[in-house]
Amino acid sequence: MRRGLRDLLELEDDLEMVGEAGNGEDAIRLAQAVEPDLILMDLNMPGIDGLETTRRMRDADIDARIIMFTVSDEQSHVLEALRNGADGYLLKDMDAEQLIEQIRIAATGRMALSPELTQVLAEAIRVRPKPTGQVQFSSLTKREKEVLRLIAKGQSNKMIARKLGITEGTVKVHVKNLLHKLGLRSRVEAAVWVLENEAKG
Repeated sequence: MRRGLRDLLELEDDLEMVGEAGNGEDAIRLAQAVEPDLILMDLNMPGIDGLETTRRMRDADIDARIIMFTVSDEQSHVLEALRNGADGYLLKDMDAEQLIEQIRIAATGRMALSPELTQVLAEAIRVRPKPTGQVQFSSLTKREKEVLRLIAKGQSNKMIARKLGITEGTVKVHVKNLLHKLGLRSRVEAAVWVLENEAKG
């Protein structure tokens, strides 16, 4: 599967494959060494699985877009991946053209999700406890609120830094702080949080 995926990506002029790893530990080390823009993460890897690898990457401040790429469409896997910091979730039975399109979507800062998983995510958002939105939002600093709104628009740390005229490292600090204050685990959860609270008025 990895070889087929590599061959597919190499056909695209605007996509460059900079490395591949066979397990979670190697993936973390490689990501720290080459600093890729985007990581396709297999859920079922030897050793630590893709869910735990994603969590460890975020804890290590690896800022690449992380897209889960798996055969599992179980709601628990989708939600845990997003909570752990994944930026998308794609199923391996996608057509090649769809896969490339979703990778490009993810690279622009938007969420990549297999179409059949949209309902899974929508249902999970409907049934989870309602956040105490205004109280939590008021605890954020002005800069954290600005960063949060840009996250909700799908912008990466690099794009946010350029927009606000601050360093990427400073953006990372703001993201970590606002996620902690809001009780969230990932940028995707933060984006959903903003949409939920805007809908509530």
